[in-house]
Amino acid sequence: MELRHVVSFLALADELHFGRAAARLHLAQPSLSQHLQRLERSLGVELVTRTSHEVRLTAAGVAFREQAEEIMRSVQRAGEAARAAAEGRTGRIRVGYNLPAAQRVLPGTLARFADRRPGVEVDMVELRTGPQLAALGEGRLDVAMVYGRPASRELRSRLLLRVPLVAVVGAGHRWAGRDEVPFKALGEEACILFHRSQSSAMYDAITSAARAAGIELNVQEEINDPGATAIITAIRPVVGFASALRGGFAGAVPGGPRTTSVRLYDPVPILDLYAVWRADPGPLVEAFLTCLPAAGTLKA
Repeated sequence: MELRHVVSFLALADELHFGRAAARLHLAQPSLSQHLQRLERSLGVELVTRTSHEVRLTAAGVAFREQAEEIMRSVQRAGEAARAAAEGRTGRIRVGYNLPAAQRVLPGTLARFADRRPGVEVDMVELRTGPQLAALGEGRLDVAMVYGRPASRELRSRLLLRVPLVAVVGAGHRWAGRDEVPFKALGEEACILFHRSQSSAMYDAITSAARAAGIELNVQEEINDPGATAIITAIRPVVGFASALRGGFAGAVPGGPRTTSVRLYDPVPILDLYAVWRADPGPLVEAFLTCLPAAGTLKA
């Protein structure tokens, strides 16, 4: 069964006249007759009877017409859905983010996007920079919000926020209660870091600040989970690192790890938060990007 044969049948069912139906379809009358014959052969039933005076539907034709009209409505809906998806009005977008993005970028962005694209669903996942970029490259994310601008030519990026880093210590640490310390003071402390693959921009910001301060960090352990880092710093005399936003939540959860954040200066390690997407974004991603805020700087 071909769709054009169904269209021809429905025109004939409406007009009950081969000449008028053919004219409506911009077909020659013999072509219309051939469409009907082929449709009837494919179904194995007679749909239309005609005499020299009239054209009418058979019982099979009446039953088929009802279903055929539903088929055409489904085809129309499918076309509308395809156009909506092509224009970025429906579908699903997958967004990766970190804590600064969740606190300062996503609330306003998602509100604007929901207002402009109410038919689009947004799936979100919180990951470090490395796993986000890996998911973006593998097609499991459409937009990543990460530290540092990736060098890949296959990716595009836009600066969202400049975020200072802070030291995180337990409530019993000698720095607890201090507002700030010079970065050079870390030369006398045991530290916790993470594998560079997890967030190369954050790792490099810390190590570059150490070089600028003329010290070498005493890294006792590498831990990739920020939650585990908070637990370790709460119970051991070590210093961890976090963004100013994540550090601002230190010790805020009742019953959670008792930690506090301390501002670092001379130098202040700074992270640049970027939105990153593939070079061929498509209409959904393009629509999402227009909802992002202008770049800003977070104060520690």
